[in-house]
Amino acid sequence: MRSIFAVLTTFITACTIVLAQGTATMRTHSISMPYIDDELQNRWFDFGGNTIINTNQHIRLTSTKQSQLGYLWSRLPLIGDNFQVEFEFKVFGNSGHLYGDGFAMWLTKQRMTEGPVFGSTDRFQGLGIFFDTYDNERAHRHTFPYVMVMVGDGVKSYNNDKDGSDNELAGCEADFRAKGHPTRARFTYHKNNYIQLELMWRREDEWDLCFKQHDVNLPEQVYLGFSAHTGEVTDNHDIISVVTKSLPPAVKEAAPQLNKSKKNASSGGFLSVLFKLMLAIGFVGVLYAGYRFYEQKNRLKRF
Repeated sequence: MRSIFAVLTTFITACTIVLAQGTATMRTHSISMPYIDDELQNRWFDFGGNTIINTNQHIRLTSTKQSQLGYLWSRLPLIGDNFQVEFEFKVFGNSGHLYGDGFAMWLTKQRMTEGPVFGSTDRFQGLGIFFDTYDNERAHRHTFPYVMVMVGDGVKSYNNDKDGSDNELAGCEADFRAKGHPTRARFTYHKNNYIQLELMWRREDEWDLCFKQHDVNLPEQVYLGFSAHTGEVTDNHDIISVVTKSLPPAVKEAAPQLNKSKKNASSGGFLSVLFKLMLAIGFVGVLYAGYRFYEQKNRLKRF
């Protein structure tokens, strides 16, 4: 009995350890108040630019001042095939003023490289999620604020004039700015399976699915980062907390054949229009032939 009990105890303990490891918080990529130690540093994150640390409230990437740039980057690469990054943020400014430009979450091979894309470098390798609050192009079919994701290969460029629409993978409208309750984002990554972003902005504890994309893979080693910038328009861009967790593998999902369906639908629509056009031409031809026959018959009667 004792041996059986010992085996069962060992098995339960092992299972508990495995489950705990499957959903364990990754301290190396998580940050919360007070953010810094006695030496005004963080063991796992670097910050710079115009970033201000308020130990009781937030990490402020930019303030309501023009031409600011700030960032927060993990010191170690995020290595793992399945993980989730959930962070609380706040974007706000003076009431009634024009605001912008927004902030970004990064999972890229580059880190702490300042640039024109929400304060970070262009032509990045990895993934960028952009919380865009200012419409540069004025020709979009969606409203702002807008959240979009782009996968960079080191060559593709983020076109600021078009708000990145040229290389947008997916996105959604989300009025996350100046809310009286916490606003959060939850990004989930399963290698060789899918990426997913959920947002909490309507009200507390209510999550909306922003996008879910299949067959998106990140580089083997990526750094977790957040950055923001202001131009002529300004806003406070605050990161309140970041919690990164390792996840157990998810069941493999088949990518929906949406593009194929759209292609077939558009192809079918073109063929339908072409067929109707041919019928119309044929009908006109029959009418013309009948008219000619009628005219010829009347001529013969005269003679």
